[in-house]
Amino acid sequence: MSTIRIVLADDHQVVRAGLALLLGGEEGIEVVAQAGDVDGTLRAVLGHKPDVLVLDLNMPGTLTSLEAIPQVRTKSPLTATVVLTMQEDPEYARRSLRAGAMGYVLKESADAELVEAVRRAADGQTYLNPSLGARLVAMPEKPAGPPGDLSGREAEVLRLLALGHTNAEVGEQLFLSVRTVETHRAHIQQKLSLTTRAELVRYALDHGLLDDA
Repeated sequence: MSTIRIVLADDHQVVRAGLALLLGGEEGIEVVAQAGDVDGTLRAVLGHKPDVLVLDLNMPGTLTSLEAIPQVRTKSPLTATVVLTMQEDPEYARRSLRAGAMGYVLKESADAELVEAVRRAADGQTYLNPSLGARLVAMPEKPAGPPGDLSGREAEVLRLLALGHTNAEVGEQLFLSVRTVETHRAHIQQKLSLTTRAELVRYALDHGLLDDA
């Protein structure tokens, strides 16, 4: 069995140290890098291309942790993300899974669940904290999709931008000129009253545009 290589991201050094001991003590698991903010996490993922990223949901950085998940998928498609958090709200679990996370573990249950979540994620399987899973099933899903005044093409452009693609890459995938992509992006920002990429990513996550990404 090959070793599961992990990047560990948490903004509290003491927590990182404890998690590194927990994971590093398991057979077939190696922590290859650690990070304390979102920007450092993305650099570590790009540099190490780990099998699994264990990601705290609340870290400082240019992007939020939630917004970074699709960026991880873009920078390192073979890296599975396991979210480790104190957030017990099932909506955060839903958003994390929509963004592309393969696991959602509560910090209070890390000792019992994190190793299993990591192993499942490395094997291409999803892990969700059992109590949260039950609450998620029982919770009605919020309406997904863009508002009626956002066209299908604009929604597709927004989805690709939220996944971290440049205007040129979006144009290449959709067979559009860069100028046309820029025009679509301007219309999207005007219609949604959004200005930054981070706001666009958050909107795409909240409206389910990354569900099938």
